[in-house]
Amino acid sequence: MMRILINDTPNHIDKEVLVQGVVAARRDHGKLIFLDIRDRSGILQVVVNPKLSEEAYKVALELRPEFAVALKGIVKKRPEKLINTKIASGTVEVGAHHLEIIAHAETLPFDMGGETLNLELPTLLDYRSLTLRHDSVKKIFLIQAAIAEEFRKAAKELDCTEIFVPTIAAGATEGGADVFKVDYYGHEAFMIQSPQLYKQIMVGALERVFVITKAYRAEPSVTTRHLSEVTMIDIEMAFINSFEELLDAFEFVGTAMIKNVSKNHADILESLNIEQPLIANKVPRLTLREAQQIITKRTGRDLSKELDLNPEDEREICLWAREEHKSDFVTITHYPTKKRAFYTYPDPKDPEYSLSYDLLFKGTEILSGSRRINDYDQLLAAMKERGINKENFGMYLQAFKYGMPPEGGFSFGLERITMKLLELANIREASLFPRDMERVDERFSITEKKDQQVHKEKS
Repeated sequence: MMRILINDTPNHIDKEVLVQGVVAARRDHGKLIFLDIRDRSGILQVVVNPKLSEEAYKVALELRPEFAVALKGIVKKRPEKLINTKIASGTVEVGAHHLEIIAHAETLPFDMGGETLNLELPTLLDYRSLTLRHDSVKKIFLIQAAIAEEFRKAAKELDCTEIFVPTIAAGATEGGADVFKVDYYGHEAFMIQSPQLYKQIMVGALERVFVITKAYRAEPSVTTRHLSEVTMIDIEMAFINSFEELLDAFEFVGTAMIKNVSKNHADILESLNIEQPLIANKVPRLTLREAQQIITKRTGRDLSKELDLNPEDEREICLWAREEHKSDFVTITHYPTKKRAFYTYPDPKDPEYSLSYDLLFKGTEILSGSRRINDYDQLLAAMKERGINKENFGMYLQAFKYGMPPEGGFSFGLERITMKLLELANIREASLFPRDMERVDERFSITEKKDQQVHKEKS
């Protein structure tokens, strides 16, 4: 007999089916045993009655959560008053006449049977291989997969070609100190901080490209919005006609992703008590200085000497966008040139500020980008001014030495988009296996932490 998925059982009423899945819960009621079985499609209620099958009943007595089982039974309609509207198979149940254990499981260290998983973050991550099985956690990554899918669709609508880039580079992408060094066969190399240099090279060949890749930041901090390893979803475009063309492109991609995911997976958002985001026909745009003036007017805080928006500023300007423009998005442009990467194009009208931008969503920056310097000599001058050794960027500079059209691009953080859309408290919840100062799969021991601190102080 061919296995069917749980959410297809309502199409097989009064027929025998084969279902395979994992025990989510077991409830004993007198001589009846009720099982909640889950597979990749959903949850099914199974009734094990000794009058129907003594053999199946004996097997059911052994079961506990996370046992993998196979069962055969007849699909029956539930009585009207017992229909469960919260699940797709809630109109039916299966009376098992055959039950087989495929894999045993030890007793769980905590309860996984509730609709929510009420665990502190360290426990949630210490038992990641288990907590990822819970429905509320799985939904996070169903949404994340949908975001990536919608990104690909939007990128292709912009006529971009997908590329696959290295994650080990000869130089530090951003020219900073927050990089992971690698002993590469006796040579010094670095884990990439972003795919930036490679996607810029590739627009010289393919004009418009996109990439989904891992990137690494050795930032010595533990915050709710930063990780040491992130998933970046990036686009780079050549032969741009104007700065506004770049703004239009990333606003299209950002709003299309959120709009389509929210619409196509409204059931998941509703089950997680997430309101539909506000997406205006036109994303409000402000320069950094305009945004700072608005924040000052709203809060009384003087930001005239600040070179960026801090997290509190980002939340405030997003509140303004929501109140004044009915938008959960807001674009901020023209950050100080010296605060942006060496390849960022200065505004010809005011070189102190750059043709750069961030896209904020629900109080947090989810995208950063800029028009890029495409002139070889100008690029060399920018690197020299920042004290960046051009010898570490040979292949990158080669592309510009032999001609590069006007170009620019942008980068989203996949985990951060997921966190903000689903209103998660910590970005680690939006990473399958988060990496930070305290964890690679498992948390470092106290001894290892002390050793790391000693090493850090010596270096």
